[in-house]
Amino acid sequence: MKPITAKVHKNLHKLSIYTGHATKHLIPSFWLRQQRNKLLRKMDSMPSEEVQAIWQRVHYYNRLSGSIDLPKDTNCLETFQREKSWSYYLDLVTLLRYYPPKLHFCHQFGDVRDVPSTPTLVKSRPIGNHNENSVLLKLNQVRHYYIPKDKLKFEKKLPLAVWRGACHQEHRRQFVQEFHDNPLCDVADIHHNATGNPWHGQFLSIPEQLRYRYIISLEGKDVATNLKWIMASNSVCLMRQPRFETWFMEGQLRPNYHYVQLEDDYSDLEEKIAYYEENPEAAKKIVHHANCYIKKFKNSETELLVGLLVLQKYFSRTGQI
Repeated sequence: MKPITAKVHKNLHKLSIYTGHATKHLIPSFWLRQQRNKLLRKMDSMPSEEVQAIWQRVHYYNRLSGSIDLPKDTNCLETFQREKSWSYYLDLVTLLRYYPPKLHFCHQFGDVRDVPSTPTLVKSRPIGNHNENSVLLKLNQVRHYYIPKDKLKFEKKLPLAVWRGACHQEHRRQFVQEFHDNPLCDVADIHHNATGNPWHGQFLSIPEQLRYRYIISLEGKDVATNLKWIMASNSVCLMRQPRFETWFMEGQLRPNYHYVQLEDDYSDLEEKIAYYEENPEAAKKIVHHANCYIKKFKNSETELLVGLLVLQKYFSRTGQI
């Protein structure tokens, strides 16, 4: 896929999501509430394994237990207004309109790295055992769920590791400074602040990065944006153990099964590339496991159903329904 074609393809992805939101906003909310009830009733005829998988995801995203009171000054859909990002706002409002407009909720948009003091709807949270106040929803889909198809087989790709991005965080800067001239890597900081440094490089589109057998995933402020499309590809994902998670449930990824785990300082990067170059079938198994993992996020009706159930549990635990 040529750069200009890749850009058009990505813009079509954005158009598809925003068109879907716009279409649903033309539908009266009372009709959406009826549709919600019909969708929930469909679970009665689903195979038990499928229902169990849905509830496992719901309880993973929403770990609230017991009865919890929200602060008195929380938002409700009737008074909710856009804050900066259209993407976060539309993703959340589209789900909320399936419920009565007087229900209250707390939310926090952006890259959330800490657990709020009250139950809050968020895109991301730290991985751990005490993050129940961070209730995950599928937010900022435009940025995080662009997944182009990869038609190039693993063995046809370049036997190198690639990474491109802006190094706003220290761990990213350290990584590119250490590996920019490594013969097994093609990594660079594309931010203009790095201009003039040997580790500064040109932008590479996703299709251009998919020409490589190994793609490095580096967390930014929270999760790594590229993780989803890497795991949907025929390339192997290399990353250190994730610290944050989103709707993608990064905390459930198994090292050296869904991805190749690197040391926190990336000191074993060359060793891992060399191993999988000598053992291509092991690399292909990781690609297969990653591809199977991402399939659960591709059914739009299931994604909607899980999101609605996460909200239903939120409103139930906060004593509103």
